[in-house]
Amino acid sequence: MDLQLSDEHRMIRDMARDFAQNEIAPIATHYDETGEFPAETIRKMGAQGFMGIAVPEEYGGVGMDTLAYVLTLVEISKADASHGTIMSVCNSLFCYGLLRYGTQEQKEKYLRAVASGQAIGAYALTEPQSGSDAGNIRVTADLSPDGNHYVINGTKSWISSGPAARYIVVFAQSDPDAKPRYRGVSAFVIDAEQAGFSCGKTEPKLGIRASATCEIHFEDYKCPVENRIGEEGDGFKIAMSVLDAGRIGIASQALGIAEAAYEASLVYARERQAFGQEIGHFQMIQQKLADMKCRIEASRLLIYQAALAKDEAKKTGARYTLESSMAKLYASETAMLVTTQAIQIHGGMGYSKELPIERYFRDAKVTEIYEGTSEIQRLVIARMETGLR
Repeated sequence: MDLQLSDEHRMIRDMARDFAQNEIAPIATHYDETGEFPAETIRKMGAQGFMGIAVPEEYGGVGMDTLAYVLTLVEISKADASHGTIMSVCNSLFCYGLLRYGTQEQKEKYLRAVASGQAIGAYALTEPQSGSDAGNIRVTADLSPDGNHYVINGTKSWISSGPAARYIVVFAQSDPDAKPRYRGVSAFVIDAEQAGFSCGKTEPKLGIRASATCEIHFEDYKCPVENRIGEEGDGFKIAMSVLDAGRIGIASQALGIAEAAYEASLVYARERQAFGQEIGHFQMIQQKLADMKCRIEASRLLIYQAALAKDEAKKTGARYTLESSMAKLYASETAMLVTTQAIQIHGGMGYSKELPIERYFRDAKVTEIYEGTSEIQRLVIARMETGLR
């Protein structure tokens, strides 16, 4: 594995760092407190190319590799994890799925708009009764008698960017008699401005509050057949493949959160005095910092490995499920460990909203949950290693 960043990679990382610290960091607290969707900043991110980094230029993207995406997302998430979530959903869950499985017409119509930042994309897999059990989908997509469109009915839940999204990749049951049920799932791209679509309640979340998460409802929504992604029954396969890519994004987000908390802790350990000296002299503080640093750098290597495996898979067709699951599991748990220890290092100030440490802690928790819980990641990793299903 070549761990040396190219000049191009360093350039995109530095550009993202400058943007994040100048444009996002100063407003992060405001959006966390209000829960507003940061539309203006997201438009600026689109203009910078951050919303479609790995999408070819012909479809409105930047045309860089997955490592460039990782480097950028880490910097954005260090400033604010909510912006990181929006960026991750657009890049990994929406753009990647259409880029890999969409038709030429779908790419031109939907991919370009999201990759260039002109519209927000979302991904709708979870339902009230099916989170980790992604094969238990109840939303239905019935083919019309004339075969021209599908009629979609039902509710999806926990849809990141749902209130702001114009285009959404949706998974629905098109063959309810399929055995097992997941073989009857198909994928569609829908326009949220058409009749039959509505947003439900916005979730009052613990963290990543500005990323806007809601229920979405379909009531006799007519989806043209040409908006189906792949063949009928391919939906579950597409969903799992897209989640492989998405987990690299969440791992990168977690790494960004962990880095922000660690860097703040370093500064505090050097400046805060107790018992006549800087607290960084105390062995228990040193132990925490050492453990935090080791976990962060190990997470980085796992994420880079997953990014390289994803790009290699474009050439070979191989899966990179193991690499993405390991990166997501380790980085998300690292984010929780690091932010917890950061609060401890900061003491009472870490618990106060006067500093962003408690926000890092709240934002970190969801990385262990969405796009596959830590329990699911361990299941995936163990099954792949043992070969037992």
